[in-house]
Amino acid sequence: MDAIPETMRAIDPAAPGGPEVLTVVERPVPRPGAGEVLVRVAAAGVNRPDVMQRQGRYPPPPGAPTIPGLEIAGTIVAVGGDVGAEQVGQRVCALLSGGGYADYAVAPHGQCLPMPEALTMVEAAAIPETLFTVWTNLFERAYATEGDTVLVHGGTSGIGTMAIALCGLFGIDIVVTAGSPEKCAAAVALGATHAIDYRCEDFVARVQAITGGKGVAAVLDMVGGDYLPRNLQCLADDGRHVSIAVQRGLEATIPIFEVMRRRLTITGSTLRGRDGAFKALVADELSRTVWPHVEAGRLKPVIDRTFALADAAEAHQWMEAGDHVGKIVLVMS
Repeated sequence: MDAIPETMRAIDPAAPGGPEVLTVVERPVPRPGAGEVLVRVAAAGVNRPDVMQRQGRYPPPPGAPTIPGLEIAGTIVAVGGDVGAEQVGQRVCALLSGGGYADYAVAPHGQCLPMPEALTMVEAAAIPETLFTVWTNLFERAYATEGDTVLVHGGTSGIGTMAIALCGLFGIDIVVTAGSPEKCAAAVALGATHAIDYRCEDFVARVQAITGGKGVAAVLDMVGGDYLPRNLQCLADDGRHVSIAVQRGLEATIPIFEVMRRRLTITGSTLRGRDGAFKALVADELSRTVWPHVEAGRLKPVIDRTFALADAAEAHQWMEAGDHVGKIVLVMS
């Protein structure tokens, strides 16, 4: 194993701003504490929360690095207390609370998943954030199960493409929305049961038509604002609505009696601020329920394009342009 240097390249903006603040700086290589590992990062996923953090709208939780980046893939090069030395040399992907846009990152060992031969480093780096998010929200909070039909907005986003893949594995029909005929076609090609162009179609009417007026069992929503009451109109009786982002606004007006009459559930969550014990439990569940599919090559993330670490500003510009299908990934070498 190569010697660990004292310093590393990282993206660590001094102040919020546009993509231009994402320049490479030198930072000390972090040291793993108890229950943690140090990973030499090969690739790091780019996610919407990274953009919001750069803009000053989503500060890191207490104790998290100011360096952005919520998911990585790489090789363990050092371990802290309570982690066996045999882990050094293992290739893993990991969910972080920050720190991924760098040559080295510390990860809680409980939030690492072994990297199977079926995946490249770029593919592995594109899995953790969306997999943890979709699993905890669509499958745990919304109880989506075999035979259900669900609605997921942003069908060609990282979240949307992961939802399509998981629904395909677990026998769930998935209706998605997307912003162009080309994106709708891409979503269907990836396995979506139906794709609705929200720019020219009323998704509520289309969902009702698709389901024969019954509605969907669950909605996974990253839009918020005025979408929430419209989403409720898409739900079947006893349906579950899960909010995971608020791109169109923090507030909504909902018909309370309709929620009561049809026994609807409105819930939501954020992942980044949850404690390590919760994330480790999720990782353990994923290792049992989903990881066998990953190891067999049946589940792979959709990679839109990669950028070098030094081109992180371009990666953010591409994400904000909204033309991507699947994941954007930074590569370190």
